[in-house]
Amino acid sequence: MLETQKLNKSYGTNRALTDLDLKVNKGVIFGLLGPNGAGKSTLIRIINQIIDADSGQVFIDGRPLAPDHISQIGYLPEERGLYKKMKVWDQMLYFARLKGLSQIDAKKRINLWLDKMEMSTWKEKKIEDLSKGMAQKVQFISTIIHNPPLLILDEPFSGFDPVNAEIIKDQILELKSQGTTVILSTHRMESVELLCDQVAMINRSQKILDGTIRQVKNSYRPEVFQVTVDHPVKPIPAEWIAHEEDGSYHFTLPLSGKTPNELLGELMPYGQISRFQEVIPSMEEIFIHQVKSTKHE
Repeated sequence: MLETQKLNKSYGTNRALTDLDLKVNKGVIFGLLGPNGAGKSTLIRIINQIIDADSGQVFIDGRPLAPDHISQIGYLPEERGLYKKMKVWDQMLYFARLKGLSQIDAKKRINLWLDKMEMSTWKEKKIEDLSKGMAQKVQFISTIIHNPPLLILDEPFSGFDPVNAEIIKDQILELKSQGTTVILSTHRMESVELLCDQVAMINRSQKILDGTIRQVKNSYRPEVFQVTVDHPVKPIPAEWIAHEEDGSYHFTLPLSGKTPNELLGELMPYGQISRFQEVIPSMEEIFIHQVKSTKHE
């Protein structure tokens, strides 16, 4: 759906993007990760034709980026942009018409989404009278009202309580099931774990990793297992023990060239194995490790 090739952008002497190659497949949720100032916002602005790249190319659905692609993109910026004196209904109608919908289609879709998001009773309220979370819902609906095939969401859960964050998450998944390609830029790694099929991380203007969630996690596996032995029938080696609790011994062991089955076989004579679980790093742990390691390069 989206591809960048050797994309470069600088602001004076500051590099924002360096030879960035990305490929976002159709119908996936793609996590765009990185610390503040990494280059994510610059990339999003280039895709939305707010700014131009210095060099390199962007392709959408196989075609070089062109002005008519704007109608195929829905963009939810991190800094929200609503007209505070306008009513909810008028605001949504205005954005829908800007995206090319007819008056009749716009009204039908607005009513549909207001019902979906449990906001029908709020349509005559002014934006300035809404809570932050309710205003975020208005912005979200305005972003997707024209059913764009490519949706770019920059921190979409900001300002939401857990209940409304769950509603937005469910809507994102529903849009994906309908074939929408979603680029999700967020610092909430738990959202990345739950939602994303692919991820790419940018730091200091360069891509430092990409792949599916499983591929990324597998590449950072430390090949160690957390083990719990209940009421051992023979003494546990002292160097293994992390802590003991109510007759259960908890420790971590590396594979050390063995297969998991071989390691488990060596442990079984010590007693009842109630836990034998490989340690898989979370996306948050990988994120922190990568940012810290590239800081010192």
